[in-house]
Amino acid sequence: MLLNLINANALIEISNSGESVVSRLFSSPRKNIRWDGIAIVIGYLFNPFTIATCLGRPTTAFTNTAIIYAISNAIAGRSINSMLALGLASYLSVYPALLFPPLVLLCYDHYISKVKSGGSCVPFVASHFLIFAADIAGFLVISYGVTGYSWDFVSATYGAHILVPDLTPNAGLWWYFLIEIFDPFREFFLGVFWLHLASYVGGLTIRLRRQPLFVLTCLLGIFAIFKPYPGISDVSIYLSFLSLYRHIFPRMYYHIRRTL
Repeated sequence: MLLNLINANALIEISNSGESVVSRLFSSPRKNIRWDGIAIVIGYLFNPFTIATCLGRPTTAFTNTAIIYAISNAIAGRSINSMLALGLASYLSVYPALLFPPLVLLCYDHYISKVKSGGSCVPFVASHFLIFAADIAGFLVISYGVTGYSWDFVSATYGAHILVPDLTPNAGLWWYFLIEIFDPFREFFLGVFWLHLASYVGGLTIRLRRQPLFVLTCLLGIFAIFKPYPGISDVSIYLSFLSLYRHIFPRMYYHIRRTL
């Protein structure tokens, strides 16, 4: 419950910033069609997926909080805090590391808006990648010490995410494909699945460069479907960010209610 309240506060900040309708490089012609922060938070807190997550108490709740906190800090111009939060989320669940490109561009846009100057984003991205990587490395070293100076925890935790050893039916798609293929081809298809998941990052980040927050929202939805072990908490965080884009609902081919 405490994590949900923290998430709600961050969502209010994200919504009130207006980033979803007006950013440094983009301004929507329908920017006046939007819900306020209170409406979005009410939708998040009373979402059945959020309530079910609260009752189930999965560890992914910590990952979601770190992701929302990272995005909130990026919009607020606190880029270092944003990278530290994303590092924590990546340490907990691996896949949030794929959010780094659009998130660092979101940080860069707000940094440029504050300093009122242009220039290459390469030094900014490189320095923040080092912060992001150092944060993950620090958590790994702490885990190494806590587990009795052994690296066995890496294969026991991250190996489960990357190699997908448990093929128990779940809400995802990977288990079904992997039980249908022959074992000699397992490693090949694992690589294909991970490449498929990662391929969205570059394409969306480049194509929607002017709207990094929308890229993050799209990726959260893609992860909720295509990550190895998706859960209901992944759906709740995606729907909360999707509600920031009420102005695009009338432009959707299928109405949002039918889509949901």
